[in-house]
Amino acid sequence: MAVVAFWSDEEKETGQTMSMVALSTYMAIEHNYRIINVSTNYNENTLEASYWDMSKENSIVKTIANNATGQMGLESGIEGLVKIINSNKTSNNIVSSYAKVVFKDRLDVLCAPKTQNYEEYEQISNIYPTILQVADKNYDLVFVDVSKKMPEECANRILEIADVIIVNITQRLQTIDSIIKLKEKNDFFKKNNILINIGRYDKFSKYNIKNVTRYLREKKDIYATPYNTLFFESCSEAKVAEFFLKLRRIDSEDRNATFIEEIARLTKDLIYKMQELQLKL
Repeated sequence: MAVVAFWSDEEKETGQTMSMVALSTYMAIEHNYRIINVSTNYNENTLEASYWDMSKENSIVKTIANNATGQMGLESGIEGLVKIINSNKTSNNIVSSYAKVVFKDRLDVLCAPKTQNYEEYEQISNIYPTILQVADKNYDLVFVDVSKKMPEECANRILEIADVIIVNITQRLQTIDSIIKLKEKNDFFKKNNILINIGRYDKFSKYNIKNVTRYLREKKDIYATPYNTLFFESCSEAKVAEFFLKLRRIDSEDRNATFIEEIARLTKDLIYKMQELQLKL
C-alpha cells in the first residue's frame, strides 16, 4: 500500500531509527495493518536490538554456521533475499520468508546485512529499492530506515520510490537551518509527501514544535518523537514490544502520556496521507 522512508540529512544522531521503531510498533498494535520494518544499516543492529537480544541471536547463528547444515543460517535474512531476487525467483510474499516476526501478521523486521565488508554492503544496497517494491505488494506499510552509510545514489533511489518521506531532525539550530537550505536547493523536499519529525524531542527546549514550525514557515504540521526514558531503556533491553503493550491504556497524568500522544498524532496523519495516496491511484 505504501513505502514510508525515514531519512535524515544530519550527520549527528537524530533518533531516526528509534522514531521508526516507535511509530511502527504503535501502529502494529493499535491498527489493523500488516507492517514490515526494513533496516538498511551497515555494521549496526539498533533496530533489531529493540526487539531481540542480539548477543543470543548472533550466538545461535554462529552455532548453526559451524554445523554441516550451516547454509540455513548463512543464507537467511537480507543476504538470502538478495540472492533470490538476483535469481529472478521472486513472489509477492518472498520478503516475509526472510523477515523475522515481532507480532504475527502485524509486524515483521527485515534485519540489516550481517556483512562487515563495505563493498558487499554496497552491492546489497543496490537491491533495496527492488526489495521495497516487492514488499509493498505484500504489506500495508513498508517502513525503511535509510542509513547514512548507504551510498547516496542508493538512498536517493529509495526516496524516489517512497510514498511518504519522514525527514528526521534535531532541536539544534544548525539542523533546523539545514532544512531551509535543503528546500532551497532541492524542490524534491517541498513535495506534499514530506513530513518533518523531531527525534529525541524535549518540549522544554526553545526549539519546540510551535517555534520550529514558525521558524521554518511550515504550513504542514511538524511531528515529534519525545525523549522518553522508559522507551529508550526498553529499546536497549529488547523489550520495546512489551513497552507499547503495557501502555495501551494510560491516562493523561501518566508520565508516558505525552510520548504516546505524539506517536498517535503522527500515526493519525500518516494514515490520512495513505488514504490520500489511495484516492489518487
